[in-house]
Amino acid sequence: MKKKKLLFVCTANLQRSPTAESLFDGNEKYEVKSVGINGLSPKKITVHSMKWADIIFCMEEIHKDYILKKFPEFKKKKIVILDIQDTYFRNDLRLIGILTEKLDKYLR
Repeated sequence: MKKKKLLFVCTANLQRSPTAESLFDGNEKYEVKSVGINGLSPKKITVHSMKWADIIFCMEEIHKDYILKKFPEFKKKKIVILDIQDTYFRNDLRLIGILTEKLDKYLR
C-alpha cells in the first residue's frame, strides 16, 4: 500500500510542525515532512514540498493564506487548518495531545 504524504506547516518550523512530524516517526501508513513559511526556517516550504504532499496541515489560517498566495497553482490540494496557536514548545505534551486529537479525525 502506498504511504499517504503529509506536510505540516507552521511559521518557523521550530516548534509545532516538527512536533507533528515526530508523531509519525516509524509510521507505516504515512510519510511526513514539516516546513515553515518564514524565510529563516530550517526547512522552508517550496514548490517541491507542495507537489510532494497529499494533505497539507497548516497550524494557523495565516499559513494557508501564505500558501495560496505564494503557490496559487496548488489551491485544489487538500489543505487543513488545525488552528493551533504558537504558544507551545517543541514536543510539549499539551501540544502532542492537541495534535493527536485534531489529526485523528482526518487520518482514521
